[in-house]
Amino acid sequence: MDFKLKPISKSGIPEAISKVELYRSLNEPEEAESICRDILAVDPQNQLGLRLLGLALTDQFTGGSGDRYAEVEKIFDSLTDPYERLYYTGLLHERRAKAQLRAGHLPHTLLVLFEKAMHYFAEAEKIRPPDNDDAILRWNRCVRLLQSRLGSEWEKEFEAFEAGDSPPT
Repeated sequence: MDFKLKPISKSGIPEAISKVELYRSLNEPEEAESICRDILAVDPQNQLGLRLLGLALTDQFTGGSGDRYAEVEKIFDSLTDPYERLYYTGLLHERRAKAQLRAGHLPHTLLVLFEKAMHYFAEAEKIRPPDNDDAILRWNRCVRLLQSRLGSEWEKEFEAFEAGDSPPT
């Protein structure tokens, strides 16, 4: 049996994009990733295909060592629109921080990631298209998530780290 990938047609890209969006909405990011790779095999600079591939990869983040952060960063860095490059890089850091939060990582590592995400969202906001508040919405989500942790054990752990102590157990 010949196990060789078959190329899709360039004219089939719009339909393939709609399938990517469907699989992402069905929480099947591996399927979405596979289709994105088929799209990019025939149109390597397809901006929507690149964005969706990066998002499908971030949908798979677990907060573990197998997460493909560097690959996603490279994908988002290849976006040609400066606003999108900033916005999606911010999204990468936000999703990485959230995945690590769910995985139970230490607060001091997460604060740095949230700050990085917020930096990119702030930069994206400066050059956003008219009536596009996405970067502001993401910034606000990061702020609310961080505020919800203040006064908790999370904050105590961070303060202990800042003071050079061991985190409380």
